[in-house]
Amino acid sequence: MSACEPGESVGAWLCQAGQLLRAAAIENPRLEARWMLAEAMATTAEVLLREPRAPVAPEASARFTAMLARRARREPLAYILGHAGFWGLDFEVSPATLIPRPDSETIVEAALAHRPGAGRVLDLGTGTGCLLLAVLSEIPDAWGVGLDLRPGAAALAARNAARLGMAGRSAFLAGEWAEALTGRFDLILSNPPYIEAAVIPELMPEVAGHEPGSALDGGADGLDAYRALAPQIARLLAPGGVAVLELGQGQGPDVSALMAGQGLETREIRPDLGEIPRALVISR
Repeated sequence: MSACEPGESVGAWLCQAGQLLRAAAIENPRLEARWMLAEAMATTAEVLLREPRAPVAPEASARFTAMLARRARREPLAYILGHAGFWGLDFEVSPATLIPRPDSETIVEAALAHRPGAGRVLDLGTGTGCLLLAVLSEIPDAWGVGLDLRPGAAALAARNAARLGMAGRSAFLAGEWAEALTGRFDLILSNPPYIEAAVIPELMPEVAGHEPGSALDGGADGLDAYRALAPQIARLLAPGGVAVLELGQGQGPDVSALMAGQGLETREIRPDLGEIPRALVISR
């Protein structure tokens, strides 16, 4: 391991931080260090690249040191930064919610392809609100409801709607799936918990040790949430409406069968960027 240049410059701090994160088995240590230092200094990673000899103020170095300690313990970077990107939008995140993932953008793509003129949108298990708000950003006349079991997640999603200028077109509620809802929706979205309970301890430390278990745990076979969702979707989906559900790997046939038991027909199973079947599109 090469020695780092001594001092309090951006370059010196990034070198030392990269070595610390590499020792903690972080996959992209220098890149993550740059993002955290930019956050600590209230600037951008691009500015740090241009100005490696710029001094790091004591207050910023203290914030950066605390961030590094958290990341070395394998806390997710998004929780440390407090935000994450999704569909070109910036979302506040917290340990009350799953971190938005690029694979989930497949749900938005499928929703817009199959129901581009949706007026009323429902997001079950909304988390940060990323699915609902991404769709609303593309359909200016639409209005939506996001529901989450965790009150902290519903409150965070409402803050994201306000930050993104969509508070007037959305509402976020805490509750058990959709049992208390009435009315019909043109588009229903959901990224439910679908990981088999026994598999969760084997996941990356960032996921198994930090993201909310209730948003991950799909029961013994990973299908518990879909069993609960199927009758609610059948009840709430408007004539001509479409529902789009995120799938775990290999779950397409089983989830399609559960939905068929409620009179819902599979229209498409859309793959994500890794060619894994990810978005189940269903209708009446």
